[in-house]
Amino acid sequence: MRFRMGKAPLYIGRFQPVHNGHIHAIKHILSKHDSIIIAIGSSLTSHEKDNPFTFGERLQMLRLAFEETGIDFGKCIITGVPDVPSMHFLWVKMVEAMSPPFEIVYTNQPFTKRLFAEAGYEVRPIPYLEREKYSGIEIRRRILCGEDWSPLVPVKVFEYIMSIQGVERIRSLASSDEVFK
Repeated sequence: MRFRMGKAPLYIGRFQPVHNGHIHAIKHILSKHDSIIIAIGSSLTSHEKDNPFTFGERLQMLRLAFEETGIDFGKCIITGVPDVPSMHFLWVKMVEAMSPPFEIVYTNQPFTKRLFAEAGYEVRPIPYLEREKYSGIEIRRRILCGEDWSPLVPVKVFEYIMSIQGVERIRSLASSDEVFK
């Protein structure tokens, strides 16, 4: 099926990296809608501790995850949205400018929820998939601590991150005095 004209819902995430929680969320949204707009946040930011991967790398991770998990890429439009530091009221306008029209926003992030609700959008939550495990923060923490993180991401995403030396990148970006729980 190809992307249907009309107003698909918007799902915003940084996807640093793409993990099984993201795939769960996308499948949930597609179970309720014919198509989805996926906005990759912080699209101009990379090679930072909290944003180690480039926009292009995150696009590739999504493509690989969709192939592996059977998500129809034709039902998705993926766009990038840069940050607008210290001007949060402009960020919603930036998302609107960088995306096809939408009326519904899916997010669990409180600040994003508030910004879109204040702008008049219907905001819906996404059921979490074991949030304590499936988060970019937890995956990056495990990488830094030398713990197994492979079960938290699709196999093809794990292989891709390894092929681009993503583990080494994350470790080199972390400060040596940072302490993790």
